[in-house]
Amino acid sequence: MTNPRGRPEAIVRPKAGEQVFEVERIAPTAPLDEFVDYYWLVTWAVQEPYRQQVVPQPLVHVAAEQGRLLVHGVTREQFFRTLNGSGHALGAAFHAGGFRPLLKRSVGTISGAVRTGQDVLGYDDRPTAARILTTTDRDEMVDALEGYLLLANPAPDPVSREVTDLVAEAERRSDIIRAEQLADVAGMSVRNLQRLFTEYVGTGPKWVIQRFRILEAASAAHSGQSTNWSELAQELGFSDQAHLTRVFADVVGTPPATYERDPGTT
Repeated sequence: MTNPRGRPEAIVRPKAGEQVFEVERIAPTAPLDEFVDYYWLVTWAVQEPYRQQVVPQPLVHVAAEQGRLLVHGVTREQFFRTLNGSGHALGAAFHAGGFRPLLKRSVGTISGAVRTGQDVLGYDDRPTAARILTTTDRDEMVDALEGYLLLANPAPDPVSREVTDLVAEAERRSDIIRAEQLADVAGMSVRNLQRLFTEYVGTGPKWVIQRFRILEAASAAHSGQSTNWSELAQELGFSDQAHLTRVFADVVGTPPATYERDPGTT
């Protein structure tokens, strides 16, 4: 079993961050690999509070932090977490369509929200969170989180798999820049694709596609190579460099050329 890659380019200013925290990505075991893409374990030790930004992706996360299991619905807002002292957090990053079989209702109902596991899934999450946050044994942490997630009794869902595959196609193919193109891949109308994504992902296909293109732009900025942002904007399907700059700045907080030059980036 190999550790999954995840999307490390989602970590904003990774050079600065690597001085403060470590991220390990862990593959789920067989009962949950149908639903969970990977687990992430973040450990840190800081003298002063450190504020880290992460680019949100079209994934639901369930994370042990602040004494609870918190369910993070897909959000369009910038995401920050402040690290204090020393500690760790463990989370499950679900496949794009993978949380619907646990939630058993539209994932759109939790979009933009952070709620406790008890509130979302109906089971007291505090004992599990305490077990995860009071041990340093990685396997024990993962076992505790998996045990909690299995309480929801998720059943394999062929539509969930289909949606996960469609999102993976949007991620893999840089030539997909519009919802209409992904709808063609899916063999359905744009309206039906939008309904499907709201139900299973929690957000629409247009946002999903654009978010992957922004992650590609972030990856270019992290490469250490000088980027021709005008050319990249065209390759990623933006109308021009100014369009890419606006969207990138909305997501990351600074224009891509400025971000590339930031000493915390590379």
